[in-house]
Amino acid sequence: MPRKTMITKDMLSDSAFALLREEGIGEVTARKLAARQGCSTQPIFHVYNGMDDIIREMFERAVTYFQKYHELYVSSHVNIPDVPFVALGLSYIRFAAEEPNLFRFLFLGKDKFGMSLYEMLNGEHGVLSKEVAAAKADGCGNPQSIFMSMWIFIHGAGCMTITGDYDLGEKETENLLVDSYEAYKGLE
Repeated sequence: MPRKTMITKDMLSDSAFALLREEGIGEVTARKLAARQGCSTQPIFHVYNGMDDIIREMFERAVTYFQKYHELYVSSHVNIPDVPFVALGLSYIRFAAEEPNLFRFLFLGKDKFGMSLYEMLNGEHGVLSKEVAAAKADGCGNPQSIFMSMWIFIHGAGCMTITGDYDLGEKETENLLVDSYEAYKGLE
């Protein structure tokens, strides 16, 4: 008799994350996950206590994915101006375009599982902390306030990207981010 295939937590997690990226969090269901794995729902609930556990894990994976996405974006775009919040803005907007389902889940969903926006953006490498410190070193008296003003534009552009209402290229977006930063800095 052939040996049964062992369904592991990693296999389920990878499949759930693939479903999330392809179809959105609303489509990450036990039935769809079981169908993707070629099994019944029983192994899923043997590994997880329920769908809430899977959704929480998907959130944590999506946060890590965004943070790595940002690092890769910045390292592969060496000509980004050294202006605070510009690299973060560019990667965030590009993330919305390339990963709309992850963007919706992370940045438009109600439940952040106890994680603040600051923690989500900052990551283990202190991305946001470095941006705030760079703004302070650039002479900003209140860099957190400038970040919040910049964030309204950055987040709005990300949202417009996933709805198809944002059609500016990267260079135009970069110029708008630089101009916005300079304008907000000048208002202090």
